[in-house]
Amino acid sequence: MSDEHHKYPGCLVVVEGTDGSGKSTAINLLEDWLKTKGYPVYRTAWNSSPLVKPFMRHTKKKQWLDKAAFSLLHASDFYDRLDRLIIPRLQAGFIVLADRWVYTAWVRDHVRGLDLTWVKALYHDVPRPDLAIYFSTPPDIAVARLKHASRKLKYYESGQDISGLQDPWSSFLWFQEQMREAYLALADQGYLQLLDATLPIFEQQKIVRNWMAPLLSRLSLLPQFLESRQS
Repeated sequence: MSDEHHKYPGCLVVVEGTDGSGKSTAINLLEDWLKTKGYPVYRTAWNSSPLVKPFMRHTKKKQWLDKAAFSLLHASDFYDRLDRLIIPRLQAGFIVLADRWVYTAWVRDHVRGLDLTWVKALYHDVPRPDLAIYFSTPPDIAVARLKHASRKLKYYESGQDISGLQDPWSSFLWFQEQMREAYLALADQGYLQLLDATLPIFEQQKIVRNWMAPLLSRLSLLPQFLESRQS
C-alpha cells in the first residue's frame, strides 16, 4: 500500500474490525448521514466482487483452500473491485465507504501464518485511505453479539482451518483474539484510527463525523443539493 494518501478528487473512508464489532452498523449510519448532507457515496465490501465471489463461495464451502490460495483469491476479488468500481468513483469525486480494506488481508493472512511482507507485496500499489477506522471490541463481546443475532459460523470465518478446534465458537473466539492483537498493532503504527466500539452508537457516530469534517470541506455536493443551498 502506498505510504501517501491518494490524489483523486474523491474521498476514501475505511472501516475495519472483527466480526461483531458493529462496524457494519456504523458504516450504514454514516452512509445515510452523508447522503442526507448531499454527498455522492459509493459502498463496497470485502469479498464482494461479482466475478470472484461465486468461485470463492464454492471453494470455501468445499474447504479446498490452503492459506496462500485463500489469500490470493481475496486479493483477486479486491483488485477487481478496485480497478472497475472504486477508483472510477474516486476519480469522479465520490466518497467511497469501504467495509474492510487491505488491513483485513494483512491481519487475517498473517494470523493464518503467511509472511506479512509477502502479503503486503500483494497490495503494494493500493491507495491509502483518507480515513481508516478500527472498531475495537473485546472478542467476548463480539461473540455475545453474534450469538444474540443467531449467527451460524462458517469454517474459514471461525478460523477452524488453523485453530485445530472442533467447536466453531471456541475457534472463533481464539481467532478474533489473534486478529485483535494484530489490528491494535496496526493502530499503534498509525495505519488505523482507534474507536472504542463498546460506546453507545450515537457516541461512536459523533466521533466518526468529527473525524470526517476536515475531509468533507474539500468535497463537492450533488448538483441538486447545491441548487437548494443557492435558492
